[in-house]
Amino acid sequence: MSAQLHVSPDRAALVADAADRLVRAIGDAITARGRAVVAVTGGTVGIELLAALVDRPVDWSHVHVTWSDERFVEAGSGDRNAVQAREALLDRIPIPATHVHELPAAGSGTLDQAALQATALLEHLGGIDVTLLGVGPDAHIASLFPGLPGVAEAGARIIAVRDSPKPPPERLSFTLDAIAASERTWLVVAGADKAEAVRLALSDAAPSEAPVAHARGRVETLLLADADAASLVA
Repeated sequence: MSAQLHVSPDRAALVADAADRLVRAIGDAITARGRAVVAVTGGTVGIELLAALVDRPVDWSHVHVTWSDERFVEAGSGDRNAVQAREALLDRIPIPATHVHELPAAGSGTLDQAALQATALLEHLGGIDVTLLGVGPDAHIASLFPGLPGVAEAGARIIAVRDSPKPPPERLSFTLDAIAASERTWLVVAGADKAEAVRLALSDAAPSEAPVAHARGRVETLLLADADAASLVA
């Protein structure tokens, strides 16, 4: 089943819509299970979405946050999704420090060791309620890029990614199976340069051509786009 497409008129409306949906999903998870686990993403729109949550009514004491991918650089590097997320949201809300589960940074071991540690963290969390994903113009999601071996990796785990076509070259990423293990998977995408990727997201393209076409959630898969990004399909 392909993703359900929802189109907002512009980028600001997209971010507001995604924030409203996420607040509701977090509330539903807390009501059902006593907590919510969200895997967030980086990228411009992903960080704008996090910033939009600062003043939203969320019971952060029952929310756990991790990342669907991360750049394998030093812990304090501005390239890390976690650093950007802290600046946009996490350092501005009353979320317990023990509820923020960063993926390993460079400097304390190898990339392969970091992937094993991150996988253990993912298993410890015991299920993701919402996985947020950005989409690249090349139809990549998380750090799963067309033509690279990561798209063929099986198992609900976090893998080492080398030779990323976008710097930095070394990264950690959910596999497609890890994404599919999430209760809900949401693709949040804006801009005319993403229009072809959005078209591919709704196609039957192979994972090696368009990883985005294989982003799925267990019970819900949403493609949230602005009008520019959806121009080839809406």
